[in-house]
Amino acid sequence: MPVSRSAIRLAPLVLALALPAISFAQAQDDFARCLAGLAPKALQARVQADTYQRYTRDLVADTTVIDSLNRQPEFVIPVWDYLSALVDQERVDDGKARLQQWSEVLARAQQTYGVDPATVVAVWGVESNYGQQFGQKPLLQSLATLSCMGRRQEYFRGEFFAALRIVQSGDIGSDEFKGSWAGAFGHTQFMPSTFERVAVDFDGDGHRDLIASVPDALGSTAHYLQMSHWQAGQPWGYEVKLPANFDSKINGRTAKRPLGYWSAQGVRLVDGSSLPGGDEPAGLVLPAGAQGPAFLTLRNFDAIYAYNASINYTLAIALLSDRLRGKPGMVASWPTDDPGTSRAERREIQQLLINRGYDIGTVDGMVGDKTRQAIQEEQRKRGLPVDDGRPGQRILKALRQSP
Repeated sequence: MPVSRSAIRLAPLVLALALPAISFAQAQDDFARCLAGLAPKALQARVQADTYQRYTRDLVADTTVIDSLNRQPEFVIPVWDYLSALVDQERVDDGKARLQQWSEVLARAQQTYGVDPATVVAVWGVESNYGQQFGQKPLLQSLATLSCMGRRQEYFRGEFFAALRIVQSGDIGSDEFKGSWAGAFGHTQFMPSTFERVAVDFDGDGHRDLIASVPDALGSTAHYLQMSHWQAGQPWGYEVKLPANFDSKINGRTAKRPLGYWSAQGVRLVDGSSLPGGDEPAGLVLPAGAQGPAFLTLRNFDAIYAYNASINYTLAIALLSDRLRGKPGMVASWPTDDPGTSRAERREIQQLLINRGYDIGTVDGMVGDKTRQAIQEEQRKRGLPVDDGRPGQRILKALRQSP
């Protein structure tokens, strides 16, 4: 999603602020006063007075979104775990099916905006698993809460007012306006302000709707990448092989050097052949350090990065798009003796744990606290290194081999 992220289902209202304990009723009173105080600012932001009253008068704070805002990660996800789930065979197969299903729309998007179908579909696959994981938080409630509580209130107020303008315009109905806890929504997870600025009516029905209209979502994604200076017909970059004793101190997406410079340093394509000629600027990206896979990234990598400012995210889009084009995918191995698992393998781990009597909930490939605790218990039983309960290849192999 451009600029912000992620999908969570609606949870009960539970007061869990990182502040001195106050009653639920007091928190809701404070929230109501905040909303009343925002009315003049909303009017200045082109939200009509009757729109503001209609959509805020019955709102109550959903303080679970503050939990999400404040939550510190319990573990750092290694890049090989991140990519193993996002660029797995299941997502590749589903993406190829979407390429065929929406070929006419994607071809028209490419003709209009210059962005190839594989890249657009890769964004769709990573952002919402091709429309299967939108998020179910009512956006007006989430953004109103974030506008009045927690950090970055000014930013979220801008998104809240943008969301109200979208409903006011009639593009998306308030009942359908659901998404992530942070406000991203639709097939390709736009924030409301991004929607206003970039979304297009690509199905010609008179509305821009990234939730109900796949053509609008695909066209809008291509438009976003075009506005981020996508270079039509150019690759995102190349997986490369570094020479022995390579000095990797010059690295990073923005530390660009001409391709000729990298060639002179002995950098080659991963198959050993020479880099393409020319002086196009390229940055050396080492997501797992100098001992792991290496990539020279070009301008289109930067365009994807603008969608969500994360190297791992951008690499997931880039590698998935390559797989959707029929390329074999990444060649080099990650510097670990316990690589990541695909979603199918994670479901297998969960089923194997259930078979051993663990109550971990649904077999869905989504590794939560119960699955991690069960993995840790199995690691202890088997004398394996006990980590944060990550579902790697080591525990999968152990579960497969034991009775």
